[in-house]
Amino acid sequence: MFNQPVDERLTEWIEHRRELDQNSNPLQAVWDFWQPAPFIPHNRNIDPYHRKSWPTPWEIIETNRYDDFTKTLMMGWTLKLTKKYQNSKIEIKTLVDSNRTKEYNVLYIDDTWVLNYNDNGPVDATEITDAFKLENLIEVTSPR
Repeated sequence: MFNQPVDERLTEWIEHRRELDQNSNPLQAVWDFWQPAPFIPHNRNIDPYHRKSWPTPWEIIETNRYDDFTKTLMMGWTLKLTKKYQNSKIEIKTLVDSNRTKEYNVLYIDDTWVLNYNDNGPVDATEITDAFKLENLIEVTSPR
């Protein structure tokens, strides 16, 4: 998907969301879809703490560069824009380790599953260690 022109990327994202409603393992499918997104270490134009700095999902797909936060945000919006998860509690939690040397943006789905915690896909929320402190909490709603 990510090597295609913007119109095709947008079309694939629409088709992916439609398929999730029928998928037997939609959280793994969302992870598999977004995992190969072109990564940048940090996007200075987007501040996770200020929603007004966030581009729309369509703008993010157009620029086609994803840092840890925008990748997590896109996974959340992908789920929020499906029938299956439109009423689910979806949150981005910024977690920092006890030494404050590592920061993770992870996606919580109904306080049960977590995406973007590791490279293996969805994990049970109980697997998230207490060694992390909550730095920021954002409820993912439908995009503007």
